Amino acid sequence: MTSVVKSSNLGYPRLGEHREWKKLLESYWQGKINEKQFSETSKSLRLENLKKQIEFGIDIIPVADNSNYDHVLDTTAAFNLIPTRFGNYKRPLTLDEYYAVARGDKDNVAADMTKWFNINYHYTVPEFDNTEPRLLENRWLKYWQEAKNELGIDGKPVIVGPVTLIKLGKLNGEYVESEKDINQLLDQILPLYGQVFEELQNAGVKWVQLDEPTLVKTEKDDDIKPYYRATKYLHEVAPKLNIELQTYFDSIDPYQKVVKLPVQAIGLDFVHGKGENLNNIRQFGFPDDKILVAGLIDGHNIWVANLQEKASLAEELHTFAPKLWLQPSNSLLHVPITKKFETKASPELFGGLAFADEKLQELVSLTKKLNGNDVSAEFIKNADDIKALNDSQARNNKNVQEAIKHLSKEHFERHSKYSERSKKQQDNLHLPLLPTTTIGSFPQSSEVRAKRAAWRKGDLSDKQYNDFIASETKRWIQLQEDIDLDVLVHGEFERTDMVEYFGQKLAGFFATQNGWVQSYGSRGVRPPVIFGDVAYTEPITVKESAFAQAQTSKPVKGMLTAPLTIINWSFVRDDISRATVQNQIALALRQEVINLEKAGIKIIQVDEPALREGLPLKQRNWQNYLDEAIYSFKITTTGVRDETQIHTHMCYSDFEDIISTISGLDADVISIETSRSHGEIISAFEDAQYDKQIGLGVYDIHSPRIPSVKEITDNIRRGLKVIDHKQFWVNPDCGLKTRNEEQTLEALKNLEEARNIVLAEL
Repeated sequence: MTSVVKSSNLGYPRLGEHREWKKLLESYWQGKINEKQFSETSKSLRLENLKKQIEFGIDIIPVADNSNYDHVLDTTAAFNLIPTRFGNYKRPLTLDEYYAVARGDKDNVAADMTKWFNINYHYTVPEFDNTEPRLLENRWLKYWQEAKNELGIDGKPVIVGPVTLIKLGKLNGEYVESEKDINQLLDQILPLYGQVFEELQNAGVKWVQLDEPTLVKTEKDDDIKPYYRATKYLHEVAPKLNIELQTYFDSIDPYQKVVKLPVQAIGLDFVHGKGENLNNIRQFGFPDDKILVAGLIDGHNIWVANLQEKASLAEELHTFAPKLWLQPSNSLLHVPITKKFETKASPELFGGLAFADEKLQELVSLTKKLNGNDVSAEFIKNADDIKALNDSQARNNKNVQEAIKHLSKEHFERHSKYSERSKKQQDNLHLPLLPTTTIGSFPQSSEVRAKRAAWRKGDLSDKQYNDFIASETKRWIQLQEDIDLDVLVHGEFERTDMVEYFGQKLAGFFATQNGWVQSYGSRGVRPPVIFGDVAYTEPITVKESAFAQAQTSKPVKGMLTAPLTIINWSFVRDDISRATVQNQIALALRQEVINLEKAGIKIIQVDEPALREGLPLKQRNWQNYLDEAIYSFKITTTGVRDETQIHTHMCYSDFEDIISTISGLDADVISIETSRSHGEIISAFEDAQYDKQIGLGVYDIHSPRIPSVKEITDNIRRGLKVIDHKQFWVNPDCGLKTRNEEQTLEALKNLEEARNIVLAEL
């Protein structure tokens, strides 16, 4: 008899349907609620998320996937693996102590933060130097017991695996990679995991989800050794506790070794990874003694699954693996919660959307189908919804499609080499040595947000809102002049988000009403939905940039977001290639760049912060991705005169591997984040002989602390050891949108003073 197929989930979004979780965190940070009130509200949000999954009919429900900030930080806090500068604890951290690690405090910079694999979520980077690991709190048992006692759920605790935790962290300022370092750290932390697993087993927990996504970056059989050591140890410590070893975001290369690890279930991603997991199963089969946990529903995009295709795939997998669970490809943390609030979506678009709740319902339908239940009505509606979207006018713009066909005939390059045009630019701009500037955005104050909300509700007329934006822009131009910055920005007060704003102005995009996704901490973003062919319909930033430039004799940068970042920070249609969508965006933005130049803007910044973070997880797929990035950037930027200076910005990046790509973009000036990585990114440029201009971010904007003049001065001097002073710009490491006005102005005054000190030394 064929075994029953079950539905499973890996994790549920934290934000809440109306961002209740975000508001909770910020209320606590602002002192509006105390720790007890925080605890009570966070519990009700956790239970509400679990109730939903019960109601949908999910068989295996994750617990302890909740967080007060970030799941990696939760793990390091539970094991006392926090930076020693914050203290060494023998009890669970208080909320204030926990948030000091994440956000910094008056005495300490925050822990490093970087992207979670190649998607737009940030995790808190563990620092393993001089720690005294000990189990401070078994949070996984705590939340399993809560779900059991409150809702009767026999849940599946979710824990970041020990090898992934180590590889995501740093030792002596470098990411942990060597076998020796991995094993030494396993010596320290495996006993703590063992203690957690033993306590879970003794409490009656049946399953634990051990997330080891770094497995998708392994290449050779020998790379599996630390995972084998960890799973063998944990199985021996808690032999009655079943382990679901979970991977996601790509395929497994040493497949035959991984499926032999001493665990009871293995989770594989069948959405991403170019079909390689499926090919491995077809070639090598799957062990009879293990459960295959098949990630069939895309966990980081928002389109309905083709249920008939997914059912056929699941049925094929079932022939190789009689014990089968169906689940999303990865945690649903990375998609919005529900589409039910998207009342402005057209019928064909609405029918094509599937957020977290809809994805869980798709899973249940698939599971029922494989178990022999009649779900024909759901499958028919699903097919109709997909056809309606693909047949829509938005996906059949003949002009855009023709332009894309003819791209190969164009040669996108600047008129002159950098060495020639840089002289023209200096004659045009008259900038001093070590010019100071910011990255683009200024604080989105409560007043700015309130005015925008009132305008959207219709309580403020277009004229009233535009007048307010103009007055705020004018005020900040004056503030920048008072500080004496050399290159100014208009502040982006009209923009909620650097990608969402462009999505609202280009054809082929849809701006969701409630499609919020966590980026880091309480920071939520609403990625635009690219659902149709992308076209330029009207100027996007020209009016605001030209107005700002009219207020000052100093140059004001035009500010755009580049095609690849728009792609990486959007939900992208999946019926055509990403490269095609990217080039559609590039052609549209090219027209905007030309229009900015015509309006008298002499410096245009085309930000590409997501270039490095979006690299495929497997290096063999890098070159194609990077070539496509360069091509789309050049489509965007090469239509201007030599005198117009093109800037770009990148953040959260290890640049060693992509220096040639950075140079290949042929931007005149690049600014990059270096502050949180304590300057080690600078070393990437030591041997590269980078010949263009560069701003190494000299202070961290993600922390509320104000950097001292000495701190910034030291960072400038450190950069000048590698970069020639004629190439060097001085700027913060990212936009200042999330800081308040006082923090911003004090930090920028210190930045200007630090620059002047170093300039005097030169």
